[in-house]
Amino acid sequence: MRQRREGPDTHQDSKRHGFGSREPTRSKTLCAKPPSPNQGKPASQRCGSIARHSPTIDFLFEDKDIIVVEKPEGLSVIAAEGSRTKSLYDIVTAHIQRKNPKGRAAVVHRLDRDTSGVMVFAKHAAAKKRLMDNWNELVIERGYIAVAEGTMQGESGIFDSWLVENRGGSMYSTKPGAPGALRAITRWRLIEAGERYSLVELSLETGRKHQIRVQLSESGHPIAGDPRYGSQSDPLGRLCLHAHILVLRHPFSTQEYSFECPPPESFLGLVKHSPNQPRTGQSLITKRKRRE
Repeated sequence: MRQRREGPDTHQDSKRHGFGSREPTRSKTLCAKPPSPNQGKPASQRCGSIARHSPTIDFLFEDKDIIVVEKPEGLSVIAAEGSRTKSLYDIVTAHIQRKNPKGRAAVVHRLDRDTSGVMVFAKHAAAKKRLMDNWNELVIERGYIAVAEGTMQGESGIFDSWLVENRGGSMYSTKPGAPGALRAITRWRLIEAGERYSLVELSLETGRKHQIRVQLSESGHPIAGDPRYGSQSDPLGRLCLHAHILVLRHPFSTQEYSFECPPPESFLGLVKHSPNQPRTGQSLITKRKRRE
């Protein structure tokens, strides 16, 4: 994997404040949400917990075409074949059917079971087709917050690698252009470094399976709670990865929406402030066309 580092003055015109908060523009509607009382708690301790088969879901936005939710960790987007466990798809479909008994949610992208954060569903076939056919053009920004083991080298940079899947379903880097390999590009920024962990903001330019997990692992800083990709700790009993921002152009209009969910407070608590290692670099996220 090739890693390019950038200095603190890179992309000055893409300044944001805090965790992905952006200056509002005329074409954007910001959908803010107060922190959930469940935020930062493991799945087994949530109100209406997954363990009791009635998970609580925060609905961030809904119109006749799309619905946006905050996915909790520990909940699959779609249940495995033969499983009787309720999935996020089941919950969103039940919500839609309260007003439209024949309606169903349509999955247009995924988050791993143990990743939390913002997700969008289509509410009908035409919206699903429009989103999936034009995903790279409609999705302007997908941002994540991760707790990585160790201290990241530098304040910001770019992961640029070619990923391929093995027979066990895990991803790994290979040489450019290898059979079955897809290019994966992620911009990263170090928010703060502590004694054992780093709080990192990441922005996807491509959306490959396990992209962030593989690239952080291969940089020598796996995500906490990710033994599949080499982590040595599990401080929160979960994968410490959260999709905190999704900027989306509506599939049937030119309106641009920014959906944001702050990272769990438990993430912040893991990164104990170290006076010798503060990082407050500006965000690297800009409007750009996704690469394939």
